[in-house]
Amino acid sequence: MNRLLRLLFVVLVAYPVVLAWLGVSVANRKRLPIKGPGIIIANHNSHLDLLTLLTLFPLSKVHLVHPAAAADYFLKNRWVAWFATRVVGIIPVVRGGDPKQSDPLAGCVKALQEGKILILFPEGTRGEPEQLSEFKSGLWYLCQQFPEVPVTPVFMHGLGRAMGKGQWIPVPFFIDVYVDEPVYCRSDKSVFISDLKQRFESLQNNAQGRES
Repeated sequence: MNRLLRLLFVVLVAYPVVLAWLGVSVANRKRLPIKGPGIIIANHNSHLDLLTLLTLFPLSKVHLVHPAAAADYFLKNRWVAWFATRVVGIIPVVRGGDPKQSDPLAGCVKALQEGKILILFPEGTRGEPEQLSEFKSGLWYLCQQFPEVPVTPVFMHGLGRAMGKGQWIPVPFFIDVYVDEPVYCRSDKSVFISDLKQRFESLQNNAQGRES
């Protein structure tokens, strides 16, 4: 049932909003994983980010794709929680908890162990439109447990203008999506995070150069 609900969500909501209302151009789509375990990391400027990412995968693979999302936001009441977990398929992440008491990434670990494709936003929360924020270190801690799992950076350009923070109705801007080469975890946390940030900055520069 959950698999059917997710498929309907993508076909009836994500496709009309992203592909018909906005329009998307994707560079290097073939770099995306089509089987798990795998990790997708993307910049985060809009509520439309997740919808856009879901449209990048074949419908036959959508059931494998699960976004990690803040438990305090998406589990705040039972109806939102049901929709977020059953239909959207989020993996709840507890923010601000004591990692000594419980692992906030336990759900992500379980998803990867089950061969899922996990979507993570390393900035942690939505930033200012078309701006990159600092990356959190949670990604590195997760990758340390799965050094063989590829991490695929995806940069989305235009969603901050289409529906940025504080907006509730999407404006029809055309969206450009850039998929980078997969990378793997490194033992040095600062080097790993810095390398990923540089990759996103390079993709951002390419997007802005194309726009001008």
